[in-house]
Amino acid sequence: MEIGVGLPTTVPDIDGQRLVEWARRAEEHGFSTLGVLDRLVYDNYEPLTSLAAAAAVTQRIKLATTILLAAYRPGTPLLAKQLATIHEISGGRLVVGAAAGGREDDFQATGATYADRGRRLDAMLTELRGIWDGKETDTGVAGIGPRPGGAGPEIIVGGHTPAAMRRAARHANGWIAGGSSATGYADLAAQARAAWQAEGRTDSPRLVALVYACLGPGAARTAESYLRAYYAFIGPKAEMAAKAVITDAGSLRETTAAYAEAGCDELLVFPCTADQAQLDLLAEAALP
Repeated sequence: MEIGVGLPTTVPDIDGQRLVEWARRAEEHGFSTLGVLDRLVYDNYEPLTSLAAAAAVTQRIKLATTILLAAYRPGTPLLAKQLATIHEISGGRLVVGAAAGGREDDFQATGATYADRGRRLDAMLTELRGIWDGKETDTGVAGIGPRPGGAGPEIIVGGHTPAAMRRAARHANGWIAGGSSATGYADLAAQARAAWQAEGRTDSPRLVALVYACLGPGAARTAESYLRAYYAFIGPKAEMAAKAVITDAGSLRETTAAYAEAGCDELLVFPCTADQAQLDLLAEAALP
């Protein structure tokens, strides 16, 4: 199983210099991927811009939106151009993870409708591939570049609902779980494989998951403060999210082993602080 790490674009102590240095050092440590979270109505760095910055200071590590709330964005053609640009700047390292999303205010901020976000995401994923292949947009416009080399960015889809599983099987190379546990992951992975079979696919989905971890002195306090704020929109469940964070190296090693046993192909470990020492601690505990 590969081990990736989150780019800390949503944590309180992030700044521009820390972001690019984190990306550079994550590659030096040997992590497989740099992942970014997506929120609009929050005090965080924009994910695509952050990945472009990371692309400029790295050579090998994959760059992934884990996940992108594509449907709050105004239109697919501009998004296709932005994603293809990152893919080409990085030398073909972009992985596009997308999901429907669950915060209505993100959609309200751009004037996008919320109730039909799943249907619109399905259409966007189809149109993205078409634009990257040089086809016309849904409005009949052709010639949007840059044309990605090869098959273009890998696509993975997130979400635990049957609709999300079907979306992944119809449009993506893989499926990603967020906010699950190692205990429940094996069942979710089985559902993803079943969705692949139901769509008549003969390949297997690439299975990805993410967890939060914070190690070192004061780890629990730092992590819980951040996650309570980040997940405040889900009400009392925010406390559950805060308490579920991994706060010691032994537990992180056990968790990575459990996800590997459950069939996960890549686990992304998301930090709760941008302190550079945190990256060293995560690498020491999580990487083989």
